[in-house]
Amino acid sequence: MIGYHEAVARLTDGARRLAVQQVALADAFGRVLAGDVVATLALPPFDNAAMDGVALASTDRAARAGSEWAIVARIGAGDTPPHDDASAWDIMTGAPLPARADTVVPVERIDRLPSHTLGQAPRVRLLADALPGANIRRRGEDVLPGQRVLDAGTFIDTAQLLLLAGTGVDRVEVARRPRVALLATGREIVAAGEPLPAGGIHDATSPYLAASVAAAGAEMIQVSHVGDDVANFQAAIDAALSRGVDLVLSTGAVSKGCYDFVPDALAARGAERLFHGVAMRPGKPVLAARLREGAMVVGLPGNPLSTAVGFRFLVEPLLRAWLGMAPEPVRRLPLAAACDTRAGLHAAFHGTLRCDSEGRLQACVADAQASFRLLPFSQSSAWITLPEDTARIQAGALVQVHGHSHLRPPSWMPA
Repeated sequence: MIGYHEAVARLTDGARRLAVQQVALADAFGRVLAGDVVATLALPPFDNAAMDGVALASTDRAARAGSEWAIVARIGAGDTPPHDDASAWDIMTGAPLPARADTVVPVERIDRLPSHTLGQAPRVRLLADALPGANIRRRGEDVLPGQRVLDAGTFIDTAQLLLLAGTGVDRVEVARRPRVALLATGREIVAAGEPLPAGGIHDATSPYLAASVAAAGAEMIQVSHVGDDVANFQAAIDAALSRGVDLVLSTGAVSKGCYDFVPDALAARGAERLFHGVAMRPGKPVLAARLREGAMVVGLPGNPLSTAVGFRFLVEPLLRAWLGMAPEPVRRLPLAAACDTRAGLHAAFHGTLRCDSEGRLQACVADAQASFRLLPFSQSSAWITLPEDTARIQAGALVQVHGHSHLRPPSWMPA
């Protein structure tokens, strides 16, 4: 059995971004940038009004309350600004500013005066002083041409899509998604919706892993139920390799029981074992190997929470490296209550992040941590990992907190 950090190092040794693909912006959500994005235009692309109102050419003097101005034109978003010698224009939010204009007075701060002469230009009176530069969005105030706006390795979420679209980007280069196959062992496993025979259990981990693989930025290519049959297991690996997978995940059959055939089956294929057994809780029996064909194999324990921990803390660092991302940032919060663990083990517990009565965010380890219990895990919002060098972690000690996926930070819940 090796330590957790050594296991991650062995899994990720030499792992690099797999390949680069170019995709349309509409297909970029949930992908990871393969290169820096540099703006080719300014944002905003021109000086424009920040709100509906009146644009004034105040000649860099404060336009005083009570002053009156003749409106010569109305400028809407998408219009070409007039080139005239006027001093006041009606203007809409986002409309380009006339070259002479230096301030925008919002509609709430003007009074429109009645016109007593037919054909007379409408006039407005200011209800408050207006300082030069007010309510104007300047060209390049947000983004300048040539500015790097997103770094390689950035996860493209909705906010990044907004920025890319706003700067006129319609295609981006992204990392290829790692291709994953899942082999579920165990003759007792029955798919959801099917009647349970005596001694049977519903397959909870396959749907969980399929969703987790997608949430981690990878692509599930194949899901196979191989029972406890070695021949089916080997055939499923062959099928996965024919589809160009980068990673084969298996669940169950990796410990030391009579039906735990996965280690011997991989050895029979000539796979290079990286480790079998990691000092972590839960999920110690986890196994990793490299097939002669080049694909990686991670054998996860069968208990649902052991599967979840092994995937989150061993598989996801590998997927992250294949996506060309830097190691996951470390996030720490104080522990809400003292917690007992086993010294020498990398303990990963599910829990929540909550604010105390004074608004301070804390990490709260859930009471029920048994690896077979699904309900408490469904009520969690974060993973919490405890220091390995002591058996009791006191309240207030800083502990690491992690999101359910490496691509999203942990979420917190109200007190």
